[in-house]
Amino acid sequence: MAQPFDHYIDACLEATVSDGGLREDSFRSLIERGRPALREIRGELARGGLPHFGLASRRDDLRVIESLAMRLREDFRRVVILGTGGSSLGGQALVAIAPAAERRRLVFADNLDGGGFAELLADCEPARTHFVVISKSGSTTETLAQTFAVLDWARRQKRPLDLPRHFTVITEPGDNPLRRLADRLRLPLLDHDPEVGGRFSVLSLVGLLPGLIAGLDVMAVRKGAALVFERAIAEEDPAPLAAAALAVGLARERGRTQQVILPYAGALERFAQWHRQLWAESLGKNGRGVTPVAALGPVDQHSQLQLWLDGPADKSFTVITVAEPEPGPMIEPDLIQDPDLGYLSGQSLGAIVKIQARATIETLVDRGHPTRMIRLQRLDERTLGGLFMHFMLETVLAAHLLGISAYGQPAVESSKKLTKQYLAAG
Repeated sequence: MAQPFDHYIDACLEATVSDGGLREDSFRSLIERGRPALREIRGELARGGLPHFGLASRRDDLRVIESLAMRLREDFRRVVILGTGGSSLGGQALVAIAPAAERRRLVFADNLDGGGFAELLADCEPARTHFVVISKSGSTTETLAQTFAVLDWARRQKRPLDLPRHFTVITEPGDNPLRRLADRLRLPLLDHDPEVGGRFSVLSLVGLLPGLIAGLDVMAVRKGAALVFERAIAEEDPAPLAAAALAVGLARERGRTQQVILPYAGALERFAQWHRQLWAESLGKNGRGVTPVAALGPVDQHSQLQLWLDGPADKSFTVITVAEPEPGPMIEPDLIQDPDLGYLSGQSLGAIVKIQARATIETLVDRGHPTRMIRLQRLDERTLGGLFMHFMLETVLAAHLLGISAYGQPAVESSKKLTKQYLAAG
């Protein structure tokens, strides 16, 4: 079966972008060094490990969340997702491709902000709102704070809410604060696999439940992910390994220590933010890493392109386009009276964006900036699942080449501990 997207890397190599690109011998050396990691992934998966990759081929776990999503769609007008980081970004990236009417069913309260959260609750219709609380550890300060705020809001209503009907909690098994709270209030509980890290959880119920609520085909998401994974572990030089080798090599040998992810599709804006967390938390360790920059075309042509082209030569670029984007409205020729605007006559908005992406790619390459191109055949569930899998594999393989583990984020734990200490001190 054909892959859901094409992956072009020639414009990241010295032969195309001169001193801005990676030498062919360096690229091949890094590919060779990365192959053992692919063998490790195959072996670990065969032993039942790496469930974030194994989820792509599973189907048995979907029935429970399909039933829940159907009930929430029938009984509630709005579903609010309480969670942050990996507990939210994957779901947001997936829901972003749903039709507008379906997207409006969900609100992702992913950033703790007093005024903003008060506005959200004021806008909720109590009887028609359901809250899904997601925290893998069950101890995320922001999510717990939001949950207690909602509980207080719920009990202050003229008709107090039946909490088990209006809440679903997702957290890992075992003893943790969120699970104890759910047990005390008899809130429905779903288990977050303790072996699946939050930023790798998009193919689990964490990402797929919001997708189902938005009416998406989550089976197609997993099929797309499985297609990319199976090809990657079967090939000698799969696209995720090539991309990981380029990212690490360009950073080490060319000083390209920032990686800009630039999709030319509004529905992929959240995907770029999902990637930012995945790449940053996985690779930023022991003084190593490549800084991810989440961008969006064409709007960031008017905010960052000048810097990218003429500023420090410390960035590589990944431009994501759709082969045939949604055309949207057409500019009718009779509206164009100014001859200087003749180039817009008869153009659709989608066609303009497609041309802008082409112009940006060519300009970056002409200026000697390493530029990878990913062209989607279409933007749908299967394609997005494939992208999720590609970038998770790319991240894990890049970690191998950097000599670090892609899992865990030990440095941020001290900040979390200090936050709790300062709050406890009053």
